Parts: sequence; C-alpha cells; structure tokens
Amino acid sequence: MSLTSLPVIDVVNVKTATFECTFGRGCDGLCCKNGRPCVSPAEIKAIRGVMARVLPLLRPEARTLIEEEDFLSRRRKLGRPMVRVTKGWCVFFNAGCVLHKIGIEDGEAYRYKPRQCALFPLDKDTDGTWYIRQWGFRGEYWNLFCLNPKQSSKLAAESLAVEIALAERLEAKKK
Repeated sequence: MSLTSLPVIDVVNVKTATFECTFGRGCDGLCCKNGRPCVSPAEIKAIRGVMARVLPLLRPEARTLIEEEDFLSRRRKLGRPMVRVTKGWCVFFNAGCVLHKIGIEDGEAYRYKPRQCALFPLDKDTDGTWYIRQWGFRGEYWNLFCLNPKQSSKLAAESLAVEIALAERLEAKKK
C-alpha cells in the first residue's frame, strides 16, 4: 500500500505512523506476553472448532490449563471474555501464535486468531476512529519497543497493509 492508495477505513495517523514487526528477528513475541485478548462468540466458536489440532502444539502448562479450565478466563474486557495466560504468556503462544500457525495451514493466517491480535497495532478508539498505536499517541500505555515511532522508518501504511485490509473487510461485514 502506498500513500497514494490510502485505506478505505480512515486511519487517522496512517500517513505518519511507523511500524515494523520484528518477531523472530529480535522480538520473541512481547505482544503475547500477558496478552489477554477479548474474544467474540464467533471467535470462541472458531477456536473451539480447531482445539483438537491446537492442543498438541501448545506449551505443556498451557495445554493442561486449557484441558482443566478452558482457554477463557473469568476476566472480561469490552464486555467479552478474555483468553487465559499461563506463566506470563497467552495460552496460545508457543514460539509464535499457535492459532496463527493453524490458520496458515488452513490458508488464512488470521482465520482463528482473535481480532485484537490479528489487527495489532491497528486499533479502534471508543469513538470509532481507527489509528495505529504509537508511543505518545492517544495516550498509548504499552511501552513495547515496536510501538516506538523511532524504532522503524517503515511507514505503517505499508508494513500493516494486511492488517488494514483485514480491518476493512471486518468493517464491511458490519454494514
């Protein structure tokens, strides 16, 4: 995506935000550390539908927790249940997102991944405004190095083209 072909959704800082995911190239998945995405009923159904394939790929402690107590915690965010964490990591994290890996096998990387994870660092404010999370922008609280605009010179409009396209598809489904 170039700046001449900006997204259909209005991303307020798309022309200035920078971002580059360095997972596997210096980042070990810090966004999954204590990652507790909330999940919709449709996402819960999709995850449960592949759970037999997911369980063998999980860290032993995550598999045990899910088998004994489920992958959903009692905690809620945005009115929805949140995914559990064990030993400081999302239960679906094991050298990357297991839900992402299963999605790739099935031809769509974000097929089973919670929306909050799939769209990161693209986010939507309570007023419906889309933006790219950056240090110091809209009160960003998470100090992940990848959200530091000085960390990368790659424009987020290009590096997040897949995530922006996914957000556009999700928005179109609502209409």
